[in-house]
Amino acid sequence: MNLQNRMASDVATMRWIGGTDGYLQMIDQTLLPMEFREIECRDVETVWEAIKKLRVRGAPAIGIAAAYGLVIALQTGTGNERPDFDQRLTEAATYLAESRPTAVNLFWALDRLQNLAASLPALSNSDMHTRLLEEAKRIEQEDLEMCHKIGEVGAELLSKGDGVLTHCNAGGLATSGGGTALSVFFAAARQGKEIRVYADETRPLLQGARLTTWELMQRSIPVTLITDSMAGWVMQEQKIQAVVTGADRIAANGDSANKIGTYSVALLARLHEIPFYIAAPSSTFDLSLASGSQIPIEERLPEEITNGFGKQTAPVGVDVYNPAFDVTPAKYISGIITERGLIQPVTTAEVARVLSTDGY
Repeated sequence: MNLQNRMASDVATMRWIGGTDGYLQMIDQTLLPMEFREIECRDVETVWEAIKKLRVRGAPAIGIAAAYGLVIALQTGTGNERPDFDQRLTEAATYLAESRPTAVNLFWALDRLQNLAASLPALSNSDMHTRLLEEAKRIEQEDLEMCHKIGEVGAELLSKGDGVLTHCNAGGLATSGGGTALSVFFAAARQGKEIRVYADETRPLLQGARLTTWELMQRSIPVTLITDSMAGWVMQEQKIQAVVTGADRIAANGDSANKIGTYSVALLARLHEIPFYIAAPSSTFDLSLASGSQIPIEERLPEEITNGFGKQTAPVGVDVYNPAFDVTPAKYISGIITERGLIQPVTTAEVARVLSTDGY
């Protein structure tokens, strides 16, 4: 399908079709921006593969997909007794948790559904299945609302005419709503601030080039694509007044894991005295981890670098190191934009204080 006339808001990143016997339909993001195709996930293995292969990506969207994946898994193999149902739930949650190790929303969503089931042991299998589907839908709706609030909070940090750099994709494709980092840009545009976004291409899978630029162009927000290695020079040329990225997991002290390359951008921003912000919902915080040194970092296949998009660009047999994420220490983060308000300064105490509020 040609994408030139399709608006980013025309179709949801994913949506549930039907009742407890239904299925999950999602955009295959590996094909964007040249081809728009939706896939149907009718078994838990297809959901696992979609998360693993980045057909669905972005911490909030991964969590939503995993929640619906549990509902799909419980369509079969549950037996007639509640203990059988609970065993199937545990097995499916363990299986889905193995798909990607860094995005905390994945584990948060799985835990939320498991905790709900544990709190209602007297419900029948059918009634519990219905409650779990309702909870998955609630997670999706909450994310949509959080994205809107993040945009409102973050837009206040930008001024009219600002150039803003972002890395990877933290837009509607990564969430159920307008995104996290990109929701800040959408809100700023609604306020008439006339910002220009500079998007790092984000190697090796080019989420910035393929996804972020597409989303911004569909919203008629001025965007300039640059290679990852150009970020420092563009800052030196004073074209950047702020940096806003998303995050996949944030430790209790504010250390933030995001797509590989984010740490380098944060260091460059500090050198050039440019504010560096993280935009993420409260569900992305992992308060069980004191610091970013405890965040597990996913290492992906070497072929993503040596044979990117099917074209070989490196010698056969070369050693490859391919971490998917890096961790930006809190000391380089000017503020964390959440639906509950701005965390500034980024300290353990301030993280705890803002997250304990009810938000706006």
